[in-house]
Amino acid sequence: MKRFFFTLMTLVIVFIGIISCNQGNNNVPDEETQAREVWSAEQAQQWYKQWGWLRGADFIPSTAINQIEMWQAETFDPETIDRELGYAESIGFNSMRVYLHHLAWQIDTAGFKNRMKEYLNIADQHGISTLFVFFDDCWNPTYKAGKQPDPKPGIHNSGWVRDPGDSIFINPAMIGSLEKYVKDILRTFSNDSRIVLWDVYNEPGNSGYGNKSLPLLEKVFEWGREINPSQPLSAGVWNWDLEELCDYQIKNSDIITYHNYGDSIDHKRYIDTLRLLTQKPLICTEYMARTRNSLFKDIMPILKRENIGAYNWGLVAGKTNTIYAWDTPMPDGSEPKIWFHDIFRKDGTPYNKDEIKLIKSLTSKD
Repeated sequence: MKRFFFTLMTLVIVFIGIISCNQGNNNVPDEETQAREVWSAEQAQQWYKQWGWLRGADFIPSTAINQIEMWQAETFDPETIDRELGYAESIGFNSMRVYLHHLAWQIDTAGFKNRMKEYLNIADQHGISTLFVFFDDCWNPTYKAGKQPDPKPGIHNSGWVRDPGDSIFINPAMIGSLEKYVKDILRTFSNDSRIVLWDVYNEPGNSGYGNKSLPLLEKVFEWGREINPSQPLSAGVWNWDLEELCDYQIKNSDIITYHNYGDSIDHKRYIDTLRLLTQKPLICTEYMARTRNSLFKDIMPILKRENIGAYNWGLVAGKTNTIYAWDTPMPDGSEPKIWFHDIFRKDGTPYNKDEIKLIKSLTSKD
């Protein structure tokens, strides 16, 4: 009897152990997760119908010089965000493209996500949806937490920072942290109906990186498809000379996004080229540079007519200094006669009243 009882207890312990192991295996490691397929054109078109005509700007509050300053706890500025999104609402904008940065998540993961939620709440109160951006190859290659640099007078985006920038080449092992970052954000917000899509990588290959950016681009699409958020994934085509990157972006984006700072003829040619390559919806996530003849009056009507989402660079002139042109610094900090980007001054006064009138007519904003 004792032997039977001992044998029975042994079997029970083994059985419990098997159950525990099986329950642990339900949390399949990320690297073993089956990634979903890229959306078909039919899926993409069906998704696009829910949004109507998306129009807005690439947004950072005027009090932030870069993505880190926007999202760090000590400089997050909901009051300014609320006021400036109110300016956007007043002219009929209904969406904003907003950059994140992995360092802000890394130093304060829970706080960072709470601030994202607060931003989404504010934007939603203004009837504004959001397109979030993960990585970026533009401007300064290095960055740090804490106080961010002051703007350099008259220098366009003097304090903007890449993500992850040179760090990924100096320390390739950081790829593990980047994976955790992307997947954590996507899991947290995967069903948030206020988010239009995830722009996984802004201008990959910029700053002379070229195809060095391709491995991270491939990874972030893979991570995104493993999490499979309800929102689509995309990376905007921006430079046809980067053939391998462009080909990968178009083939792996659920929705096709792109940048164009040319005049109306060049912009229309860009649209026509993309439509030869794909049947998916198009969203222009950067345009409008006045001194390059990328103007609201010429471009925005085309985008509305073609039912292409329209996000111009810049809403309110501020610490990013994007009223100054890329290649025309004004070290004395005086105001340029023609603003390069941006629509409003900090107090809500428009740079150009005729532009505001045009935008309101296109957005049907009385």
